[in-house]
Amino acid sequence: MEYKDYYAILGVPRTASQADVKKAFRRLARQHHPDVNKGDAEAERRFKEINEAHAVLSDPEKRRAYDTLGANWAAYQQAGAQGTTENPFAEFVRHAYAGQPGGAPGGIRFEYRGSAEDLAGFSDFFRTFFAGGMPGATGRAGARTAGATASSATADGIDYDDLLQGLGFESPAGHGPSRRGRGATTRTAPARDVEATTEVTLEEVFTGTTRLLQVDGHRYQVTIPAGVVDGQRIRLSGKAGSGPGAGDVYVRVQVLPHPTFERHGADLTRELPITLGEALLGGEVPVQTLGGSRLLLRIPRETQSGRTFRLAGQGLPRFRGEGRGDLYVRVRVVLPTRLDDRARELAARFVEAAAQADPRRPAASA
Repeated sequence: MEYKDYYAILGVPRTASQADVKKAFRRLARQHHPDVNKGDAEAERRFKEINEAHAVLSDPEKRRAYDTLGANWAAYQQAGAQGTTENPFAEFVRHAYAGQPGGAPGGIRFEYRGSAEDLAGFSDFFRTFFAGGMPGATGRAGARTAGATASSATADGIDYDDLLQGLGFESPAGHGPSRRGRGATTRTAPARDVEATTEVTLEEVFTGTTRLLQVDGHRYQVTIPAGVVDGQRIRLSGKAGSGPGAGDVYVRVQVLPHPTFERHGADLTRELPITLGEALLGGEVPVQTLGGSRLLLRIPRETQSGRTFRLAGQGLPRFRGEGRGDLYVRVRVVLPTRLDDRARELAARFVEAAAQADPRRPAASA
């Protein structure tokens, strides 16, 4: 199975900050969004690939696992090619706990629990990597599993228990000290929570929506309120399991990029092309809002390209707050093209008559 370089997909270095990752994702998602490239199968494939890369690199835990184990993908492939039913990351487990009393392969039991539904929409590489590649596994991939106790050992600066749990493994207590000889500490695990992810459009953020999700074999109807923020989690209390020890279901919301509107909190921005005549002489130009309204924006005479106009209350609902944000419209002057001889002659006469000052020359001091 081909290794996917998520950093290359987003065009960012491995040292990229979370802000750099998000910026690259937004730029590429706008470029390859299906609404912008209708009927283009390659653009749709790239859009899914970009979303998958963002899902990993924007999540600190997934990114840490990917960075740590990504280099061992060749060994992973070899394990799969040999047809073994052992977890292909077992060699990594042996390395992490080498030299410990009762250490791998026989002394530590790692159990995987994962669900195909929770990984739907991602590539085979993503599902295999974050589901651990275990045949016949059940439950939620990547979820922290429940147990009486879990142990934490650190080797080479990496907390392998946390890393392994992030990949869907469970490490029971009592595996002894780390390979640096430090004693393991035990902690009581909380109730088993599960997490799922759902995607919503910016239009659905504007109105609010519902989703029917299947998690760990159970179906949940989730109400997603208007104004929800990208990455926000919706909690379904006590829905993971049954009885007083039941955990919670967390639904993480991912807001898809929009080809026209950009979001800044509850505010929206968009670009509006206008003609040279509208910029010079003024006029009323129709503007489409995210909510579907068609408003007339009054353009003053001699409006410069890049000027921004504010339409109050035309933004997104404030999440569990009052009112809405604003819509900021940035105009872009589009010059006429394909001028014939007469049009060019008239344009030259106009430029001469306008006597425009050189805009590159610094303004004279008063």
